[in-house]
Amino acid sequence: MAIFESSPRARAAALAAPPFLYAVLLLALPLVTVVAVSFMTQQGVGLDLTPTLANYREIFTSPVYIWGNAQRWGVLPVSLFVAGMVTLITVVLAFPIAYFVSFHVDPGRKSLWLFLITIPFWTSYLIRIFLWKVILGFNGVVNTALQAAGVIEEPLQVLLYNLSSVIIALSHSYIVFAVLPIYVALEKIDRSLLEAAQDLGENRVTTFLRVTLPLAVPGIVGAVLIVFIPVIGDYVTPELMLGAGGRLMANMIQAQFLQLNNWPLGAALALVTMTVVVLVALLFVAINRRWLRGRS
Repeated sequence: MAIFESSPRARAAALAAPPFLYAVLLLALPLVTVVAVSFMTQQGVGLDLTPTLANYREIFTSPVYIWGNAQRWGVLPVSLFVAGMVTLITVVLAFPIAYFVSFHVDPGRKSLWLFLITIPFWTSYLIRIFLWKVILGFNGVVNTALQAAGVIEEPLQVLLYNLSSVIIALSHSYIVFAVLPIYVALEKIDRSLLEAAQDLGENRVTTFLRVTLPLAVPGIVGAVLIVFIPVIGDYVTPELMLGAGGRLMANMIQAQFLQLNNWPLGAALALVTMTVVVLVALLFVAINRRWLRGRS
């Protein structure tokens, strides 16, 4: 005990040791395991521990995963497209909501509005996905309403079991995660800056474009990252909204681990996807830093 009383470094190390070990056991160790397994080969129910690049060679040479062919894209580009569209839609829809709550709602009622925004997400994730199947289905709400209005004679079959339905369901599921970071960024804006801009001759539109929107960029970047990263790893929604014939990257990984019993290939797919996501995240972080540096 004397060493802890006399050495600040020893006390700091003792305090940091439990969370460090926790992070190693729950984050670093599983990741290292996945990396190691990705260089192995599946042999029946066991693993051949001989290091090999065969799994990565299959990923980068097969037309299924990355490069695709003349008829269809690879699974990874399609997954990036879906994640990008969901992120774009959620951010575009979330910004007006966050802006309204931040600038037009009475300060005493802002917490109530945020509470109301999160209420739909108290429902089970699976229930919300199945509700979208009811809405977009062959005899669903949309088709029934269009038929009743005389717009169509036969139910549309293109509303469900395609990428559009996946994008719609995912956008609804993740929009709240885009609202909150944008709202926080807007709340941090000094209102006197807006008044100063209007005193200098700016109207509301130019004040928004030249003051409010630039200051909200960190929140927008945060929303992009918070939405994009989990969306590309979502496999439940594509499984339910695309049907048995549709697969995104997360579904491919899940199938390799739980259906095809090919853990090394599943681990390699997971690492390739993780690498792409990290590169996209670093790109947005770099853009945010450069933007903040330019503003300062």
